[in-house]
Amino acid sequence: MATKAEQRAATTARLIEVAREQFTTHGYADAPTEDIVRIAGVTRGALYHHFGSKEGLFHAVLDAVQHDVGERVEAAAGQVEGTWEQLIAGCAAFLEASRDPQVQRIMLIDAPAVLGWAAWRELDAQYSMKSLREALAALQAQGELAPLSLDALTHLLSGAMNEAALWIAQSDQPAALDDAVAALRHLLESLRLR
Repeated sequence: MATKAEQRAATTARLIEVAREQFTTHGYADAPTEDIVRIAGVTRGALYHHFGSKEGLFHAVLDAVQHDVGERVEAAAGQVEGTWEQLIAGCAAFLEASRDPQVQRIMLIDAPAVLGWAAWRELDAQYSMKSLREALAALQAQGELAPLSLDALTHLLSGAMNEAALWIAQSDQPAALDDAVAALRHLLESLRLR
């Protein structure tokens, strides 16, 4: 028999899983909580008990999506040697993730609208920007990156990648991802000292 903690964990995981599917398919605004709880096999009270609101559930779903994107970035970076190539591979993986329907709808389209720009930026800073800044700092420490402000560089590159991810997500051009990765590689190479 499952403990109360195990039951809670199973309920929250199931709600996040179902909401992730519903938010991807219908968007946040058009995914009724009635459908989410019915498909998850729980009560509306369970949703509100664990997440407080539909927005709280969305926040948990977004957190899961961002975590998954972070894992993709780390996995891609771990496939290559050298800090510079790891940066390129991680950035390319971030851009590639923008082709995933869950990332498109939940992270790129709905999150800024549902949570507000400031909250979305704060989450982005916790995930993507933190990893990016660490990689840039390592490259500067190795003497491979121009000695520019890490804060400025991180914000500029993060903004460029977020904009490119939106463009890729909404583009009907088959080469959008390849074009964005090539442009990003060229941009980063212009900052390289070796």
